[in-house]
Parts: sequence; C-alpha cells; structure tokens
Amino acid sequence: MANDLSELLKQSDETVAALIADGADPQEKFQIEHHLVSSDFTKLEKAAVELVKVGYHVDDADEFELDDGSRLFAFVAVSEVKLEAEVLQAQTKEVTKIADIAGVDYDGWGTYFGEDDEEE
Repeated sequence: MANDLSELLKQSDETVAALIADGADPQEKFQIEHHLVSSDFTKLEKAAVELVKVGYHVDDADEFELDDGSRLFAFVAVSEVKLEAEVLQAQTKEVTKIADIAGVDYDGWGTYFGEDDEEE
C-alpha cells in the first residue's frame, strides 16, 4: 500500500505550526516518534532495519489484536530534532520512502509537549 506523501507532509507542517502556536520553543530539540504499522511482521521488521541504517532509534514492535481477530504490529522510529518544518519534512519523506519500499503503513509523527501529567 502506498502512503500519501502529500497528506503526510501537510500533516507534518500543521503539527509543527500547532506546536509552535501552543508555545513550543522551535530552538529546543524534541523527541520525534514516527509511527509505522503492518499486519505482516516481516515487512515491518524490514522497515525497522532500514530506518536504523539511516540513523533512527527503533523501539520493539507491539502487537495489537483488532475486533475482527486480525493482528497488527507497530513500532516507532525515534529521532531528536528541532521543530523546523524543513527538517521534519525531510524526515517524513525519508520514512515514507522506506515504508513504501517495505510495504508498510506510515501514520506520520508525533511528539510530547508540555507537563508530564501522567506521573503520580
């Protein structure tokens, strides 16, 4: 399945703009998590290997069971960069290309911003 690069780039730009509008310092480095998913673990593993080769840290894949009983595997490829639209566009293009070659879905990127409210 081909990933929609133009939509992913639009989403990336909107996310950067929203983070900065909410007060994120564009000069600060953020942990960026690129999300990849597939029902085929072997294909996902191929994407993970290629992402490590180009410098991303890849977490272990998680397995999810859907309501219909099918399984999905997912992982995040992590980088640490400033909130610069050009840098994140380049990463989005790079991850999309690898995802397309491996035959997996790329669901864009995210990061954490603000207070860590989960600690008790």
